[in-house]
Amino acid sequence: MITLTDVTKKYGSKKALDHVNLELTPGKLIGLVGENGSGKSTTLKLIAGLNYPTKGEIKVDGNKVNRKIAKSVSYLSELDEYYRFFTVKQSIAFYASQFADFNEEKAYEILRFMKLNPNDKLKHLSKGNRGRLKIVLSLSRNVPVILMDEPLSGLDPMVRDSIVKGLISFIDLEKQLVLITTHEIREVENVLDEVVAIKDGSIIGHHNVEQLREEKHTGIVDWMTEIYG
Repeated sequence: MITLTDVTKKYGSKKALDHVNLELTPGKLIGLVGENGSGKSTTLKLIAGLNYPTKGEIKVDGNKVNRKIAKSVSYLSELDEYYRFFTVKQSIAFYASQFADFNEEKAYEILRFMKLNPNDKLKHLSKGNRGRLKIVLSLSRNVPVILMDEPLSGLDPMVRDSIVKGLISFIDLEKQLVLITTHEIREVENVLDEVVAIKDGSIIGHHNVEQLREEKHTGIVDWMTEIYG
């Protein structure tokens, strides 16, 4: 579904990604983990067609990635960029006008789960509730690939666990691939199928989470502690 072949991305003289090779298959929820500045967000932006590799090739479902890949990819940015004068329901209507695959019925179902008022203006929402809306909008598209960059950022630690578990019911893992970056590893560990570790722009590990537990007798957090020193 997603392949990165010898991908390098430079910003000036700095390498954000360095000869990355990665293959991700559908029907999985995959965690992309690493330290700040390791290349996680850059990887997601490249897959989403928001940026282009300096070298190498990226494909989604066999198609070379460019701006048109947005038809197949739903991208949740780590940035808080929305029309703050919109209400929640206006944001949903706007997304529905932009993406033919956007499912408004599903959006309102997730909205109820997130306990958001459709009539509230975004400028009056807390950072956590704006984060909840971002999740609603990204999961309401019927696309094969969903990219989520730090979706739990700003959410109250008391509700992260319930939200993570609830998200699974809104993802079609028979058809969709979900790639998520997060610092809240413990909250998502139990729902991840695979984990990919990146450091200084290079992939340093890629494991099936269940095999990691069975073969190495360790969880993701302990494994990360080991490989990151």
